[in-house]
Formats: sequence, C-alpha cells, structure tokens
Amino acid sequence: MAHYFEIKKNKAGEHVAYFKYNSETIFWTEGYSSKASALNAIESIKKNGPGAEIREAE
Repeated sequence: MAHYFEIKKNKAGEHVAYFKYNSETIFWTEGYSSKASALNAIESIKKNGPGAEIREAE
C-alpha cells in the first residue's frame, strides 16, 4: 500500500500520527500524551476527511 499512517514519539515524548505516501510525510497531527489519543485522531481523519470540501485561497 502506498499510503499509510504511522505513529511516532516526538522529542517531547508525545505521540504524533503521520500520514505518509510512498514513505514521504504528507501531514501530521499535533502531539498527544497517549497513543490511544493519536489513534483517535487517525480515526477522526479517516471518518471526516473524505467529505471535506476543497477551498482555494485568493
């Protein structure tokens, strides 16, 4: 699979969810104190992301 989520700890010890495509980071979440919170963020992105509108800045 070319795209995936990866959870890693940052320098502050927080859990961060990274979305990667062909091993390149596309975006990441804020840092969370628990891995469960990072997993919840991923589920929220998967649930709410597909219906998100596209906006262009002027």
